[in-house]
Order: sequence, then structure tokens, then C-alpha cells
Amino acid sequence: MGSRWQKAQELSAARGIDALLITPGADLRYLTGYEALPLERLTCLVLPSEGDPTLVVPALERAAAVASGVDVTVASWNETDDPFALVASLVGDAATIGIDDHMWAARVFALGAALPGADQVLGGSIVSELRIRKDADEAQALREAGVFIDRVHERMGEWLRPGRTEREVGTDIAAAILVEHATCDFVIVGSGPNGASPHHELSDRVIQEGDPVLVDIGGTTPAGYCSDSTRNYLAGGSVPAEYAEFYAVLETAQTAQREHARPGVTAESVDAVGRHIIADAGYGDLFMHRTGHGIGQETHEEPYIVAGNDLVLTEGMAFSIEPGIYVEGHFGARIEDIAICTADGLEVLNNTPRELVIL
Repeated sequence: MGSRWQKAQELSAARGIDALLITPGADLRYLTGYEALPLERLTCLVLPSEGDPTLVVPALERAAAVASGVDVTVASWNETDDPFALVASLVGDAATIGIDDHMWAARVFALGAALPGADQVLGGSIVSELRIRKDADEAQALREAGVFIDRVHERMGEWLRPGRTEREVGTDIAAAILVEHATCDFVIVGSGPNGASPHHELSDRVIQEGDPVLVDIGGTTPAGYCSDSTRNYLAGGSVPAEYAEFYAVLETAQTAQREHARPGVTAESVDAVGRHIIADAGYGDLFMHRTGHGIGQETHEEPYIVAGNDLVLTEGMAFSIEPGIYVEGHFGARIEDIAICTADGLEVLNNTPRELVIL
């Protein structure tokens, strides 16, 4: 992990940040390999722009930090010590401190009190600039995550059928994800009208024959990388005519976005390609969210595939392509793949059928 925190030091120095302070979360895991528990006791990586970093941990977590194989000095504090004073002593006379974007507010204020002479700025962009481009090992980890979640979608016919509740189906899906992944991060089973809510929670609604069902699932692999894939199913019966009409538009839009996305185009242009197709077909108001989000050690991270983001895609950027159409009170559909930019194109990491699957 040394090369990662060394690159973060270089970026910090270039931006006038004297030290980064990183608490538990994906940034700390990315820089050190340590998946620290988000405890009330302070764990914090002190990463100066020059010199060696130190990982500050509670004494009772020292063994876990060392066992994780971190390649930085570990400094522990006891129950009656002031960990913020310890951090301040390691920061020294730094004038500008970069705080990680997800640090708890109480800790931000406590560090401000411990370092009254230092200016605090957001430092999350330093690490996100590194995380946004996946190296070869990370790309392989995302491929494996895609294969794992595809295998779960391939088994949907074992669980999804009329007469069962969304919750019953979701419980079976979650168990299958745990077979493939280290964790099950989320399961969305949106049947009939519930499919019109993009982030629907599992409910006790009984799936009816002929219901379109949106299934969005994901987990984190033992390597620490996330999956996320949405497919659409029909629980027997006949496809509603209105649904069939807009689903054809959705397939066309998602295909166009996959074909357009590659290094050299902007994130917002990928969104626009599909959004124009959906809007021209009269469903523009029913596509209510961005086209996609980056993915890696978090399910949602940079880059975001959305209007207004003029970021140019480059090799190693991984993101979802997931346009949707939602008819409130009736049904909804979303087609989602994870893809990663290669040197000259796009590699799609999910490969189960994108058409409506009739079970």
C-alpha cells in the first residue's frame, strides 16, 4: 500500500496540504489495507505531505491493525489518554490540514480544538483522485465481483414466483449473495407498483402472476470490491403492453450508452446519450436519476455519470450504466451493468440477459 499513500503525499504537497487525516472508511482501507472498525474510539491515519505516516489506534485495536499488515507506524493510545492531542503532536506545525470527507463532525471539531493554528480543508479529493482509476489488480477484483453477482441473477427462477412475498424472495437472494460474497450489501425486489420506487425496500407485498419485478442486488467480495447489477423479471403471465413498450426504449437507451462510453468521452455525455433516447420516446420525466456511479471499494464513489459532470473518462475508471423508467402506481424497470474503461474501449462486467426474463 506504500505506493498509494506516497502518491497521496505527492498530491497533498502539490495542493498545499501539509497533512491528511483519514479516519475509518474506504479511504483508510485503500491507503493502508486496514479495515478499521468505526468505533467511538479514535482511529486516524496521520499522513504528512513529507515524512512517514502514522496510524493512531486505540490500544485494544493495536493487534488488529498490526495483523492487517499495514506498512506504516502504529501508535496506540490508552483509555485515559487524549487521542486528539496525540494526533496534534504528530501533525506538528502543519498550517493546512486535509480532513477526510466522511469524518464524524465531533472529530472534526475536536481536531480543530487540538490544532487551533491549522486551517482545516476537505481532503477527500486527494484520495478520490487515486481511487477513481483502478489498477490491474482492482480491475480483476471488479471482474470477479461481476461474475459472482451474475451467478445470483442466473438463479432467480429458483426464488421469484407468484405467491411469495418480496421479503421471502429477498431473503433467499441475500443468502445466495453471501455464498458468493463476503457481505450482502443490498437487495431490492420491486414487484408491480413497487418497481416504480428506485430504492424500494423489501416489503410483505405478495408477488402476483404477471407482475414485472425489478431486482437490484450487490455485495462486497472478500477482496473488498463491490458488485451492483439490476435485471428485470416477469413473474409468469403476460407482459403488460405499456411495460413492453417502454422496456424496449430502455433497452435501446442502455445499449447506446454502453456503446458510447469509452476513454475520451465525458461522463455527462454518457448520461445524455440514453436520456435523449428516453425523452424522445416521451418518457423523459420518468427517468429521474443519474445514469450511473463509480464503484470500487464502495458501491457509490467517483466518477458519477450525470449531467453537469464534464469529467473526461480515462482508462481504469469503473462505473455503472443504469438508466431507468418508472411509472408511479404501476411498475418500473432499470437495466444496470458495471463497466470499466480499457485503454481504447469499454469492458462490461455483467453479462446476464438484459431483456425482460419471463420466469
